[in-house]
Amino acid sequence: MSAANSKPLLASEGIRAAASRQPDKCAIRSYDQGEVVDQVTYAQLVARMNRVSHAARAQWGLKAGDRVALAASNSIDFIALTCGLGAVGVTVAKPNPKLSIREILAICADAGASVLVCDASIARAVREQASASMQICAIGEELDELLAAASDAHPKNSDLADENSVFVMPYTSGTTGEPKGVCVTHRSRSLTFFGMGVEYGCYGPDDRFLGLAPLCHGAGFAFNIAPLYFGGSLDLYAKFDPVQTLAHIGRGEVTGIFLVPTHFQGFFALDEDALAKSHGHKLKAIISNAAPLTQPIKERIVEHFGEGLLHECYGSTEAGIVTSMRPADQLRKVQCVGRPFVNTSIRIVGDDGQEVIQGEVGELFSRSPYLFAGYRDRPDETDRAIRDGWVSAGDLARQDEEGFYYIVGRKKEMIISGGINIYPREVEFILDQHPAIAESAVVGIPDDYWGEKIVAAITLKRGVAEPDEGVLTDWCTDRIGKQKIPKQFAVVEAFPRNAMGKVLKAEIAQTLAPCTRVA
Repeated sequence: MSAANSKPLLASEGIRAAASRQPDKCAIRSYDQGEVVDQVTYAQLVARMNRVSHAARAQWGLKAGDRVALAASNSIDFIALTCGLGAVGVTVAKPNPKLSIREILAICADAGASVLVCDASIARAVREQASASMQICAIGEELDELLAAASDAHPKNSDLADENSVFVMPYTSGTTGEPKGVCVTHRSRSLTFFGMGVEYGCYGPDDRFLGLAPLCHGAGFAFNIAPLYFGGSLDLYAKFDPVQTLAHIGRGEVTGIFLVPTHFQGFFALDEDALAKSHGHKLKAIISNAAPLTQPIKERIVEHFGEGLLHECYGSTEAGIVTSMRPADQLRKVQCVGRPFVNTSIRIVGDDGQEVIQGEVGELFSRSPYLFAGYRDRPDETDRAIRDGWVSAGDLARQDEEGFYYIVGRKKEMIISGGINIYPREVEFILDQHPAIAESAVVGIPDDYWGEKIVAAITLKRGVAEPDEGVLTDWCTDRIGKQKIPKQFAVVEAFPRNAMGKVLKAEIAQTLAPCTRVA
């Protein structure tokens, strides 16, 4: 059979295949306040996807290559819309619904979207500010009415998307500049699912996954859609509540969960009675991504949930999953992101463009089937990110003698103080070990003498008194070189973060002068 006649690698086709095996099986249960508020079987999910595919053509007048923006919270409709539109070659741009209306519409314009589907809660404000040419549809009764008029038949094979066309277009967080549309193909995303199935062991047809991360985010979408691709089940939440999540885990129904570091911090800020709600869990895998876990949090996770469960992966929206830190190595390799993910090659490159020797720091590049296809209408930035088939997210890393990788910081966040390169994660690792510190963020502040002055923002653990002046400096003095010790420390209530929990260091740097504590 020729490649032209083979089944394309589409998320929608994976779900359809699962439905053909067990049409009456529950595919998704949607939760609010810990209670099921909606659920669909595989047959019902596929029927809704089909209606979306037909409505895209008949009601919205879309064709393959057109774009729709989806600014919505987690829901069954989010999945049906994304997969139904993608099935017929319509690309879905995914602005975060928590952005301002102005920001959402700016992303719509950047994506070239002619249709915006959004949560009913923001639909009125969107209509007031959107251009007259923009078609707007609110999720709920309005979407239901539109889809009721559409066919639920499978789209013609000739109408199915090319697997190399752009499936979804999540937007970067904008932590280092204007948000950019990241073009991810159907093939890239489908092959990511297969890699995840091999690596994590919780995506089989008998597994049930707990989805908490926003579907508008690249990782949140991939980790939460994968169980449906393989015929498993998904329990989906629109909002995270640590007590409800622990109780859900403790019921012993879910076998896998994807969390970001702020979720774990929410867990471990609770008292022991609340934490005990997760006892009796049947988890096969706990997967963490989006931001690095501190070593104390890793140790707490292993202590509370048990050994053999925690996977931490490193990656980016552009490169997909790049490395995987498996459970057996979590406590053996400190502040490590693991070895290359399935079917992934990595190299560490110096400023001269040549690979550095083992142990030296350089910029991390990866090559795999999961790479993005480029930024939307930004050829120059695409060329900077993709070099001869290798992709970089701008992170600095080193490799040890066993082939494990360590991220030491972002290239744009490296601090040059007194002519010396300082990698923030190295300093943060030391500070995070202090018994009073919950989390730290190290940034560089312009300074006439040093060039850049090292400043550390810290949050404190609950119920812990602020360290006396000089205590933090003494702590660092015993553990890292003098040139790496922060010149100032600022105690803050919380760090600014994006939707996936990444600390926005640019905002911290802008607000840290003058600091509340000077060492």
